[in-house]
Amino acid sequence: MAIVIKTAKEVEKMRRAGEIVREVLHAVRAMVKPGVTTLELENVADKMIADAGAKPAFKGYHGFPCVLCTSLNDQVVHGIPSAKTVLREGDILSVDCGAVIDGYYGDSAITIPVGKVAPTTQRLLDVTEGSLARAIETVRPGAMLGDVGAAVQEMVEAEGFSVVKEFVGHGIGTRMHEDPQIPNFGQRGRGVRLREGMVLAIEPMVNAGSEAVRVLKDGWTAVTEDGSLSAHFEHTVAVTKDGAAILTL
Repeated sequence: MAIVIKTAKEVEKMRRAGEIVREVLHAVRAMVKPGVTTLELENVADKMIADAGAKPAFKGYHGFPCVLCTSLNDQVVHGIPSAKTVLREGDILSVDCGAVIDGYYGDSAITIPVGKVAPTTQRLLDVTEGSLARAIETVRPGAMLGDVGAAVQEMVEAEGFSVVKEFVGHGIGTRMHEDPQIPNFGQRGRGVRLREGMVLAIEPMVNAGSEAVRVLKDGWTAVTEDGSLSAHFEHTVAVTKDGAAILTL
């Protein structure tokens, strides 16, 4: 495993990519309401990334057709935007966005309620986002990668939800996916030791029901096996001497 350590200058370039991603997600969040299609969100994101002088990280990656991943309700990750997918009151929509500028990547995801959602649905979103915050709190030089995954798993399972194990977070830099892989489960004190200059995309994916997932015929969209709802939050985080610096804020 070859983990790439970034210089302070490289981390700043990644912060610019992260800012672009965050601006796109902010705009998309404001647009999400009943009656909107996921293709409308895609078109806005595409234009914003181009206007910022960046390139989309996902479009064309292993043949993925779009700028955004838009995963609705029981879709876990890698949903494809479509004019046929119309948002309805009570839905939840996970939006994952990546951008590359000056050769460096940023990657972030949020799950957005559509209108008013059930209290149990809101709890799924809160716990998933909270588990990301908990994981980020563990990031500092000398901590172990297992600490990060364990922080997610402990919080999620204590709340009665399940962590998706088939998809993981990842190192990120001049490529979207670098070493190490970052599972959302694990044992504290195990795995790779974190060092200053590592940059990690930490991304809990949490199901309301069982952890089992399957991929649809389109070859991309992953859904929960039992049809339960799924939420996804992600930040790109640099390991600094002072702890974690979130680059996608």
